[in-house]
Amino acid sequence: MRKKEPLPTLPRVFFQELTTSCQVAQKSKVVVAVSGGPDSMALLHLLADACKRGKLELELTAVWVDHGLRPQETPAEEQTVRAATEQLGIPCITHQVDAASWSKEQKISLEHAARDLRYAALRNTAREVGAACIAVAHTADDQAEEILLRVLRGSGRQGVAGMQMRTRDLIRPLLNIDKSEILAWLTEQQIPFCLDSSNQDLRFLRNRVRHQLLPFLQEHFEQGIKKSLRKTADSLAVDEDLLAQFTAEAEQNTVKELSAEANSTGTGTLQLVRHPFCKLHPALQRRVVERLLWKIGGRAGYDHILLVIQAADSGRTNSELHLGQGLRVGVFRDRLEFSYPAGKKAWQGRLFQAE
Repeated sequence: MRKKEPLPTLPRVFFQELTTSCQVAQKSKVVVAVSGGPDSMALLHLLADACKRGKLELELTAVWVDHGLRPQETPAEEQTVRAATEQLGIPCITHQVDAASWSKEQKISLEHAARDLRYAALRNTAREVGAACIAVAHTADDQAEEILLRVLRGSGRQGVAGMQMRTRDLIRPLLNIDKSEILAWLTEQQIPFCLDSSNQDLRFLRNRVRHQLLPFLQEHFEQGIKKSLRKTADSLAVDEDLLAQFTAEAEQNTVKELSAEANSTGTGTLQLVRHPFCKLHPALQRRVVERLLWKIGGRAGYDHILLVIQAADSGRTNSELHLGQGLRVGVFRDRLEFSYPAGKKAWQGRLFQAE
C-alpha cells in the first residue's frame, strides 16, 4: 500500500497559486498592498518566502496607505508594516489620502472612496517602480462575502462569478485559501499583525454580510455556505471566459471608435451600429453596451444598459438619451453615438439636430 502523501503546507500552496493561477513570471517586479492586518502580513511574508527559497526572483515593493480614518490605530499599523519590511529587506512606500473628503466630493460611500484612493496609490507606485502587477490579500472568505454582496446589489452573471486570481494588473494569490489557515500559519510563524476596528463597524454593508448574514446562513441553512458560494463562482467564471470571447467578437462587429479630434472636448465618440447589434442575443447585447459605457467612462448601471438597448431596438431617429455627467447618446437610423459634447459634466440642452 502506497504511503499517503502529507498535506501541502501553506507556502507550497501559495507558490503554486502565484506561478500558475496568478501567472507571475520568474523575474518580476511586484507591488504588495500591506495594511498591517493578518491577510496582508501573510501575503508579504509568503512572497518574501518564495524569493528567499530561490524559487522566484521577485523585486518586491510594499505599499501602506493611510486613509485618514483611524488616527488612533494607523501609527501602530504603519510601525508593524515598517518593522516587517525592514526585517525582510523590502522597500516600503507610504501614502496619505483623504477618504472622507473624496467620499463627499464624489458622493460615494466611505468604503468606495477608500478603495478608489487606495488602488490609485498602488497603481501610481507600480508605474513609478515599473511593476507589472499588484498583489492584494483577498482570501477565500473575502470571495464568499463578495459574491453575496454582488447578489444583494443585483449583479449579473459576470459579477456573481466573483473575483479572479488575476484581473489585469491585480493578482490575488490567497484567494483560494481560508482565513483560518492563514491565521494558524501566522501564529505558527509568530508573525505580528494588527486588527482594524472598522472591520467590526456594522454601518458598512460588507461587515453586516460578514458578521450577520453569513453566520445566519451557516447556522440555519447550509453549514458549508462559503464553500458553496465559491463553487458557484468558479463555475460561473468558466462560463464567463467563453462569454467574454463571444462579447469581444460581437464588439468588433458593432462598436466603432471615432478619433478624439471628432469633438472639441477631446473625449472622443463611440458608435453602436444598430442592425448587427439588434441581431445579437440579449445576453451579448447587455455585455457589449456595458463594455461600451465603461470604455467611454460612463456609468454602466443596469437601467442605463436597458435604456441603450431599447434605443437601439426601437428608438426614434434623431432622439437622444441623457445618461448623466454630460454623456449624450444620439439615436440615428443606422447607429447610436455616445459622446461628451461639453466634457464630463452635467449640462442641459439638445445636442443632435434632425438629419
